[in-house]
Amino acid sequence: MARVETSSSRPYHLVIFGASGFTGQYVVEEVARTASEGPRGNLKWAVAGRSKQKLEKVLEQAAGVLDKPELRSEVDIIVADVGEPDSLAAMCKQAVIVLNCVGPYRFYGEPVVKACVENGSHHIDISGEPQFLEGMQLNYSSQAAEKGVYIIGSCGFDSIPADMGVLYTRDQFKGTLSAVESFLTVGSGDDGGCIHDGTWQSAIYGFSDSQKLQSLRRKFNHKPLPAVGSKLKRRGNMFFSNEIQQYTVPFMGSDPSVVKRTQRFVVEEHHAKPVQYGAYAGIGGIGNVAKLMFAGMMFWILVKFSFGRNLLIKHPEFFSFGLFSKAGPTRKQMEESSFQLAFYGEGYTEGQDPSQGKPNGKIRTLVQGPECGYVATPIAIVQAALTILNEPTALPKTGGVYTPGAAFAKTTLTDRLNKHGDTFCIFFLLNHKLISFCTCVCVCGRAFLACQLNILIALFFICHIQTKLLS
Repeated sequence: MARVETSSSRPYHLVIFGASGFTGQYVVEEVARTASEGPRGNLKWAVAGRSKQKLEKVLEQAAGVLDKPELRSEVDIIVADVGEPDSLAAMCKQAVIVLNCVGPYRFYGEPVVKACVENGSHHIDISGEPQFLEGMQLNYSSQAAEKGVYIIGSCGFDSIPADMGVLYTRDQFKGTLSAVESFLTVGSGDDGGCIHDGTWQSAIYGFSDSQKLQSLRRKFNHKPLPAVGSKLKRRGNMFFSNEIQQYTVPFMGSDPSVVKRTQRFVVEEHHAKPVQYGAYAGIGGIGNVAKLMFAGMMFWILVKFSFGRNLLIKHPEFFSFGLFSKAGPTRKQMEESSFQLAFYGEGYTEGQDPSQGKPNGKIRTLVQGPECGYVATPIAIVQAALTILNEPTALPKTGGVYTPGAAFAKTTLTDRLNKHGDTFCIFFLLNHKLISFCTCVCVCGRAFLACQLNILIALFFICHIQTKLLS
């Protein structure tokens, strides 16, 4: 069982590392907003980073946004730097859980994981970088298990909605679910939207380093997962989706990698049948397709060379047509954005033999919520942390490096997300006929809007630049 008690030597339930970063500042606000959900209604937390002045500014900002002036004086500040191992050790010794918001994780993530394992602090991050996530599993899972430490990656929009969504779909299906495909669509308001360039940098480095991920995966020496029923066929690189009525490309973020790791855990630890998974993202109409192909080709050429990567990193707004920026989205843009992740599953209903014939049952589930990167992500990581603190007995019996699905399958994380901005709902189909459904309303209270071109291109970049990473 996870150790979640504070003590005189470990005074904080949570320490937000990288609290002054673009995403970190919103995680600070979300922790302050939900502090009453901590153990026995009391959450002890602190912020950490390289600059005390910047951390003070973040607390000042949060105090103003939330009308909580007490944040200025009641939240402690810890100065810690990825480049100074002693400072990381001192930080981890004081925390039950470190919420790591410092990326790109391929450069800055491992020292924090190492410090957490060595000093007995659980670790949660919001990484969408498969090479980092799988590398931490390979290098630290055994040590974490020995220490009773839980290292749980990809606890933001990458990849809690997808990973928990697949498990949710499986649990709602009456029978044996064999395969699921997900389709992501994103909405924005009149002001459009953009993404902070930290994500842009992670994507650039991830694509340029793709061969290392293939080498890393071979070290696991995994056997292929068994398929239930017929094998799920991967669709084309671009196709018109009847499910979401627009052109669609494979979603090549961390979701496929994370879901597959969870399904392997399901097979190896619970001896259950795995669910096959395919992930896709909508890009709109034929006009968008032509624009995306041009933008993708330019990126593809530049990212192959060091000088090209330097240009991409120095000028994110120019090369992404304003979709990525060093300033990031405005609060108004974030407030007006939302996402839908639709899951289409098929399987064998109760009493049917999966080894005989084709699947005879279908199910559709839906996860929807607020803006992906800086609203849904802080909600997800904070609720993941609160789940550990409040439900330690529902976690896997031993520590280790886990995916969200592996760590939280038996917890109430889905229910917690339902209350805070992500809605899970179900539509059952049998023999292609709708037999029952639940109607859900987006918790954020905003109507889902058609994707605008800027968000679509941003999604395309995230998907396209990691094609080799997740093949």
